[in-house]
Amino acid sequence: MPALFAVPAAVAVAFLAVPLLGLLGRTPWGSIAAELATPRVLEALRLSLVCSLGAVAVSVVLGVPLAFLLARVEFPGRNLVRALTTLPMVLPPVVGGVALLLAFGRRGLAGQWLDQWFGITLPFTTAGAILAEAFVAMPFLVISTEAGLRAMDRRFEDAAATLGAGRWLTFRRVTLPLIAPSLFAGIALCWARALGEFGATITFAGNLPGVTQTMPLAVYIALETDLEAAIALSLVLLAISLVVLVALRDRWFPTA
Repeated sequence: MPALFAVPAAVAVAFLAVPLLGLLGRTPWGSIAAELATPRVLEALRLSLVCSLGAVAVSVVLGVPLAFLLARVEFPGRNLVRALTTLPMVLPPVVGGVALLLAFGRRGLAGQWLDQWFGITLPFTTAGAILAEAFVAMPFLVISTEAGLRAMDRRFEDAAATLGAGRWLTFRRVTLPLIAPSLFAGIALCWARALGEFGATITFAGNLPGVTQTMPLAVYIALETDLEAAIALSLVLLAISLVVLVALRDRWFPTA
């Protein structure tokens, strides 16, 4: 039986590996440092870090409580909430960007009130790019954290409560350390997804250099004008993805 799968498996590996080999083969190794040091590339790198870390912060602040409720609290419509939480994972990013524009644009469902009451305008701003990245990346953190909460042994929490610890103390000193691997895995996946976001960002926040032009957007623009810069930026994103994958290896592929 294994022999029957050898050929299609080899084709699958080649299908996944050849594009990466093509990228590595065309990388201008001799000038990559100079390409990455250009002001345009450095600005895209800086903005990508700012936006992706901002998206992670938003996801942690909102996503961890959501994961806790989904894992621990029975309430009407919980399955619907879980479905809505995971929807951005399968929603085309451009559609997500359009939805964000209709929700938080100046004439959007919530955006018009933000503009009238607080003077806050999100589209085509750095804050808008952070919001777009958080929208598509938060589900990864929520799912991972919820799985950790469901898998943990709740007897430790019961023991802490028996010893007189309050709910907040128990959460900080018992629950968080026990779910830390799942939480950190969710944060890593969330950050990697936010860092590579393209469709929702360009639709909702635009492609303004120094304001919303993150690395994926810079790659897209550089393909038309500076192929070596596009390859250099692509290599950075590939390296980051590889680091995240290696860091999460034991969680995805448990050793025997």
